Parts: sequence; C-alpha cells; structure tokens
Amino acid sequence: MATSKAQQRRIVYAARADQPDKEAISQIICSRFLALSAYTEAKTVMWYLHCRSEVRTVETLKRQLGGKKIAVIPYCTKDAAGRRTLGLWRLQDLSELVPGTWGILEPPKARWGEKSREVDPERLDLIMVPGVAFDKVGGRLGNGAGYYDRLLSRVRPDCVTAAVCYESQLLPEIAMEPHDVYMDYVLTERATYSGRGR
Repeated sequence: MATSKAQQRRIVYAARADQPDKEAISQIICSRFLALSAYTEAKTVMWYLHCRSEVRTVETLKRQLGGKKIAVIPYCTKDAAGRRTLGLWRLQDLSELVPGTWGILEPPKARWGEKSREVDPERLDLIMVPGVAFDKVGGRLGNGAGYYDRLLSRVRPDCVTAAVCYESQLLPEIAMEPHDVYMDYVLTERATYSGRGR
C-alpha cells in the first residue's frame, strides 16, 4: 500500500478521474448526506461546490436553497496575517456566484467580508467535507493546502463533519499526521461509514 501522502494522492486522483457514472453516483452520495440525522437537526449547513472530478454537489444544493436551513459555502481567501483560510458565505442563490480559484464558484471578490453574508465558523452545525482520499474510520487526505484543517480547528466541538466521496476514493488507511482531523462520517455510494471524529 502507498504510505506517503504524495503517493496516496497520485493513486486516488487517477481513481477519482476514472470513476464512471459520476452524476448518478453523486446523487446517491448526496442523498446519504441529506439522510443524516445531523442534517435533519442542523440549522446551518456548510456545503462545498464541486470542481474537476469531485462528487457533484451543485444540483443537490440548489434544491435545498430557500428552505429553513442556512446554506453556507466556502471560498479560498487569506486572513489578516496573510495565511490561507476559508471564508464562509451565506448562500441564497447560485446566480450570485462567479468562477474563482480552480474554477470553483464563489462570491465576487468585491463582496468578500460583507457582514450580512459572512458566517462565523462557530455557527456551523454540519460540514460537508471534500477530499482526495478517505478511509473507513474517517481519515482524510486533502489537496495539501490546509484550508479545511484550519477551518475545522475553529468550529464548535459538536459540529458534525461528513466527508463525501466515491467508494473508489477509499484507501485501507490514510497517512494521518497529528494536526489532521478525522471525520465523523464518510459517505459513499455504497455505505455511510462512522468515523472516529474529533
């Protein structure tokens, strides 16, 4: 088995890109997300908007807008000290977004920091977490920039994390480091796996 993060990324990037039926399988995975009791109970839910070969989320999110739950999406920005961080935007309609970093939809830069739309990480009840690879106990391998690690260090202890991925993105064991965060759930087209959590 590949043991370094670089090796694991190479293997799973290829598997994710080769995943057949991405649209249909993504609908199954997103249905598992909506079926979580944590989703039913949540008031504020953070989604991600897919890019490249990731699990497709946009259509499912679009159907959830306008309901009672507050939908939040992340965007890549920098904090006051110049460190990479995720801004959190309260989303009302997809039409307010524009392509940003890596082609991912995000609010226009002119609106970043808009007080009525920015959301504090402590308000999040549930986070849909993307990643390159996962294991069945919630180990996560990201792209290496640390955006989600930093975000997850700022949320409440009872905020639930639910990774979404294709079964082809699962590895026997992720090469975790001390600062890496285990997920509460890993959702694939085949199963809902209970992770170790934080």
